[in-house]
Amino acid sequence: MTAAVIYTDLDGTLLDHFSYSSEAAAEMLSRLETLSIPVVPCTSKTKAELIPLRGRLRNTHPFIVENGAAVLIPRDYFPLTELPALSTGDFHTIAFVQPRAHWLSLLEDVGKPFRDDYRGFAELSTHELEQVTGLDRESAMQARQREYGEPVMWLGSPDQRTQFVAALSEAGATVLVGGRFLHVSGRCNKGVALCWLNGLFAANAADSTTPISIAAGDSGNDVAMLEAADHALIVRSPVHGPPTLTRKTGTHISVATGPTGWAAGIAEILTELDLND
Repeated sequence: MTAAVIYTDLDGTLLDHFSYSSEAAAEMLSRLETLSIPVVPCTSKTKAELIPLRGRLRNTHPFIVENGAAVLIPRDYFPLTELPALSTGDFHTIAFVQPRAHWLSLLEDVGKPFRDDYRGFAELSTHELEQVTGLDRESAMQARQREYGEPVMWLGSPDQRTQFVAALSEAGATVLVGGRFLHVSGRCNKGVALCWLNGLFAANAADSTTPISIAAGDSGNDVAMLEAADHALIVRSPVHGPPTLTRKTGTHISVATGPTGWAAGIAEILTELDLND
């Protein structure tokens, strides 16, 4: 039985905002494996980024990419369920939105009045992306392999950004504000993907019990996930304030930032839920 599942953002949460290291959370990650509590990355990152990163984290669980645009499940992870998914390589893929080409076309059309106010990933060279994000070259190349949306770097004023977001929203897009970029995609978010995947965990439980969902995140694009979970851990950021939630219960805010705050916050929630043994 899976008593709980942790759905976690990566950059600025499980990974340090500046170094992208998860070392401070290594002991907790090992403990969670011992407790049979899956850690599901739920991130703005791409499949190309997640596959090697999961290897470094020794993570063998499902993962959610591009802000909830798709869920990827390792083959045979849920043996009791026939998945309505595209199966490629080692994964089943469940996509909730149109492919990237659709959103690039929409940006080209709707974004014309704001053309000098933003730059998308498609326009940035790998070197430029390295400079903006601090990623190494290989990671930057993986980050550019978007499949379901387009991150854009906003250069204009806050008022212009509000108009930009409104125009895209009216045209059918969803624009999420991340730690570094605006993410343009479809009617998806991390919360919807969390609920769908948590239901799949329940469907594959011997007693059909829905596991307790724990979400951890640090920024605006994590809000839907933090609101949807049974317990929400807001991890403090060194570069911006914590996101605002409407939920009244089950909210925890870390003292420390990044993976140090993540590990301490998860430990606190496990104690509260009596899941330490």
